[in-house]
Amino acid sequence: KLNFSFQDILLQKNSLSIIIMSYHSNNNASSLIFLLTGIPGLEDTHAWLSIPFCCLYLTALSGNGMILFVIITESSLYEPMYYFLSMLSTTDLGLCISTLVTMLGIFWFNAREISFHACVAQTFFIQLFTVMESSVLLAMAFDRFVAICNPLRYATILTYSCIIKVWFVILFRGTVILTPLVLLLKRLSFCRSHVLHHSYCFHPDIIQLSCSDNKINSVLGLTALIITAGVDSLFILLSYVLIIKTVLSIASPEERHKAFSTCISHIGAVAIFYIPLISLCFVHRFGKRAPPYVHTLMANVYLLIPPVMNPIIYSVKTKQIRKAIHKVLLPKGSHV
Repeated sequence: KLNFSFQDILLQKNSLSIIIMSYHSNNNASSLIFLLTGIPGLEDTHAWLSIPFCCLYLTALSGNGMILFVIITESSLYEPMYYFLSMLSTTDLGLCISTLVTMLGIFWFNAREISFHACVAQTFFIQLFTVMESSVLLAMAFDRFVAICNPLRYATILTYSCIIKVWFVILFRGTVILTPLVLLLKRLSFCRSHVLHHSYCFHPDIIQLSCSDNKINSVLGLTALIITAGVDSLFILLSYVLIIKTVLSIASPEERHKAFSTCISHIGAVAIFYIPLISLCFVHRFGKRAPPYVHTLMANVYLLIPPVMNPIIYSVKTKQIRKAIHKVLLPKGSHV
């Protein structure tokens, strides 16, 4: 009996060693594979669903590319307002490119697998461009504030060198805040399901799959959101409170309308950025019982709608941009 018990203990010990070795092997970051998800319940129609998504991507890439091109080539647009608009188009292009490969790969080829390191890199760039877009919208609000509330000092405050510094501060701010957040993903262990709930790697989605303590990751993720988009939105709101106060003090109705009209495009850009972002946060925090496709669609709307809509808004509402695009598309002498 003693021999049998001893052999049984050895057998159990060997089995436990094999399980532990298998666990460490499966959890090795270099070999860890995540599975992305398209639209749950609509897998059979992914090929058809790819058509509207392709149209959205083409609209976003061509629209923002056109905005950048006309600002670079048209000397009449060498003004602070349009420099900030070029920054917005750059971040929108970055957001599109960050998700383009994985999203269309799922719809076209059912290519769901993504390595851990590629997933972490995608998470970083998605969050970086999101934070940068929030920062650019704040810079654009400051631009409108100076233009309306202190027009005589506009040219001396927002110089070319100042705008370059603002761009580097925006890039530096996003990198410093997000680098620790992404690096801490590498300390997590993943021993359960490796199936993500979106067609791209999303930070809250990754940490929810962890079987180790992810409180630090969750708290830092929420903190990063608050000190970036949260703080930016408050300063944008404060800027517009001061702008409205200044505009209402203008005696002439025509001048009031002219001042407000310069802000309409920016207000639209702020709305289409923050409304999907806030909606997605609420769905993730409180929509546990919502159908899976709701989370997926909200996540796609959050990333695709701003890059698609921003060029359209600025092309329609900004006369100078509209004229520059018309000049590029229909140059003099091209018509019959």
